[in-house]
Amino acid sequence: MSKLKIFITFSVLNTLLSSPISAEEYTREDIKLFAKNYVAQNLPASQGSKRVITPADIDPRIQINPCAVPLQANIPENYSTRNVNVKIYCESSTPWNIFLPVRVTEEVPVLVSTIKIAKGTVLDEGNIAIEWRPIHQTRGEVIRDPTLAYGARSKRSLTSGSVISKRMFCIVCKGESVVISAITDNLTIKTKGTALSNGVRGQQIRVRNNQSGRVVTAEVKAINQVVINL
Repeated sequence: MSKLKIFITFSVLNTLLSSPISAEEYTREDIKLFAKNYVAQNLPASQGSKRVITPADIDPRIQINPCAVPLQANIPENYSTRNVNVKIYCESSTPWNIFLPVRVTEEVPVLVSTIKIAKGTVLDEGNIAIEWRPIHQTRGEVIRDPTLAYGARSKRSLTSGSVISKRMFCIVCKGESVVISAITDNLTIKTKGTALSNGVRGQQIRVRNNQSGRVVTAEVKAINQVVINL
C-alpha cells in the first residue's frame, strides 16, 4: 500500500474516532410516549379486552439530558395490574434514569343504558348500546351483544350510562302472559300460561298453565316464550 493511501486511511480513522458521538435529545412527551409503547408491548391486553395506557406527567423540575445510546426501560417484577412504575434509563457515558408512573386500565365491551330508563321499560336500540368500560367497574355477568336484551323489560330504574347485567332485566317477567311450548321428538303442543317469576334466556322459571292451573318448570326461550322438553 502506498504511503499516500496509508496517510488518507489514517486520517479518516482519526477523524471518526476523535469526533464526538451525537446524543439524542428527548422531550418530556418523548419519554411519556416511550413508556407508553413499552408498556403496550410488554403487558398485552387479554383476549376480548383493550388497555388504556396513561403515563403520568413528568415533573418540570427534572432535567432530561441527551442520550448517546438508545433508551431502555424495564418494569418491576412485582407491579400492580393498574399502576406500573416504569424505569426509563440511558446507559451512555453520562447515565441517567427516570421512574415514570403509568396507569393501565383494562376495558371490556359491555351493555349500557344510553338514557335514563324507568323500571318496566322495554329495552331496545333507542336506550341501550355497547360501550367500552373499565373491567373493575363491571359487576355480574356482562352482556356483549345488545340483541340479547332487545324486547326485555328493565327490572329496576337505571341512570344513563349504567352497566347492564342479566340480573337487571327479564325476557319473561313475573305476572306476564307467556306461550308454553311442550316439545316431544315429533310433536309440539302450545298453550297459554302466566310467568310466576322473572327469567332470561336459558333460565328455568315456574309458570302456570292457564287452562289446567298446573304449575310447571320451563326454560325461557324468547320474549314471553317458554319451553318444556318432554
